[in-house]
Amino acid sequence: MPAAQNARRKAILLMIAAATLWSTAGVASRHLQSAAGFEIVFWRSLFAAIFVAGLMLHQYGRGFLSRLKLMGSTGVVSGLMWATMYSCFMTALTLTTVANTSVMESLAPLFTALLSWLVLKERIPFATWIAIALAACGMGWMFAGNLSVTDSRGVLGMLVALGIPLASSVNMILLKRRAHTVDLIPAVFLGGTFSALAMLPLSVPFQASVQDVLILGALGFFQLGLPCSLMVKASAHLKAHEVALLALLEVLLAPLWAWLGAGEVPATATLTGGALVLAALIGNEIRTWQQKRA
Repeated sequence: MPAAQNARRKAILLMIAAATLWSTAGVASRHLQSAAGFEIVFWRSLFAAIFVAGLMLHQYGRGFLSRLKLMGSTGVVSGLMWATMYSCFMTALTLTTVANTSVMESLAPLFTALLSWLVLKERIPFATWIAIALAACGMGWMFAGNLSVTDSRGVLGMLVALGIPLASSVNMILLKRRAHTVDLIPAVFLGGTFSALAMLPLSVPFQASVQDVLILGALGFFQLGLPCSLMVKASAHLKAHEVALLALLEVLLAPLWAWLGAGEVPATATLTGGALVLAALIGNEIRTWQQKRA
């Protein structure tokens, strides 16, 4: 039991680190000069694929290709889910507001809990359902003043954004079903590759400056490739809905970095809603710890 508890603590720390790294995208993008839209997705995805490829070459050497083959169809589907998340996020932002996109993202814990119950037959504690509801309310509160759907373009943007939590929840179920038998970190490489290939024709002609490419390269390495790999590691020791809830720290921390790094002072609603999300996450982890201890 102590070994399992230690592994769980490490997994929680890995998820906190992953969410923290994910949350840096907004403040880093404030320093882009000319890159926009699909080109941002292309460069980030390409560099994420390069980072994970380097990670696998370092870890597996000549076994790099065999690891890709070992994943089978599960790895391909997981890669497609990663690519969907990468691509839907930026595509949604070209159609609707950041607030609308973020609120749609917050549905991921709900979808993941439902799929865990239906597919994995996991019993979801009532306290976790409460935490999911509180977190969703907190997210809505954070962005309530900026939520808007004024035309068909905005509606389309929210439908595209819906692909993010749906793909995330499907990916989490795949990770939980196969994480103990197959290494799915190579699926992160496939996700970056699929996304880059999909965005390539939409990115031409390229407009990114050298500074933009350097920033997007750093984002691909440290905001996509590394944290997604950490999440795969963490998922082996946490329930799927726990991973989805902890991932909400990304949206919670993003306004903080924008405040510290770009001078964007968060609104009172952002602070209040963020506090509610944080309380839900901490409360759920304390409740889970108490149950396991009992």
